[in-house]
Amino acid sequence: MEEELQFVLSRIDELIYGVDFDPVRREGKIVVNISVVPKKELDGVIETYKRVIDAGLSVSPFITLIEGEELGFGSDEMCIGDTCSITIDGVLLKSGIPVNPLFGGVVEVVDGSPTRFTDMLLYNGTTIDPLEVLTSQYLTSLDEMLNCGSGKVLANLREVPMVAKKLVEEKLDELAKAGFSGILEVGEPNTEVLGVEIGRDHVGIVVVGGTNAAAAAIEQGYKLKTHAMSRLIEYKEMVHINEI
Repeated sequence: MEEELQFVLSRIDELIYGVDFDPVRREGKIVVNISVVPKKELDGVIETYKRVIDAGLSVSPFITLIEGEELGFGSDEMCIGDTCSITIDGVLLKSGIPVNPLFGGVVEVVDGSPTRFTDMLLYNGTTIDPLEVLTSQYLTSLDEMLNCGSGKVLANLREVPMVAKKLVEEKLDELAKAGFSGILEVGEPNTEVLGVEIGRDHVGIVVVGGTNAAAAAIEQGYKLKTHAMSRLIEYKEMVHINEI
């Protein structure tokens, strides 16, 4: 029986609905990306992940390691789970804030400041995660970003009603205290965000892509297979990368 096609936006809606993470109590389910790496390359990949996290280009510093066989991969492979940015959307939704994820793309950063989206793929127009596609096309320059503070990074955009802006900022503060950051920009009502027009009476929020660390490792020649927005996982199963 053929598997029915599913647009990415439908998958996002399913996962967002399943998020019940409480940033104050620091418990509940979050969404993770899964990257599969040969065990012999694991140490080098983890070091790259640490550099990306230290540079503020990840959603959180928490990851999980899962034996490849547990998820249907080879015994010589390890799976790295890191926090997906739609976890933030799930937390906002559970707080009563309507969230509309728009697209994944590439943001140009100059001297540490995000300037504009250079590429984008709409969630409602593709069955493949946009950040996976953009990574496969080598449109990022994360290694350059890590070394000199300028480059192209993965990010995504969502919009929320402008009347919810204050509550959004409160929830983002709670998330930041729990170690979940990666917010590149929160726009003003009815104002473009990084060159992208936002719907009337809405505010745009740009968050770094959760797969930036994997993209950086791929740039460096590591053989990763990345599955963005892979699954829900309990927060308690994650550990700070410095404890790995």
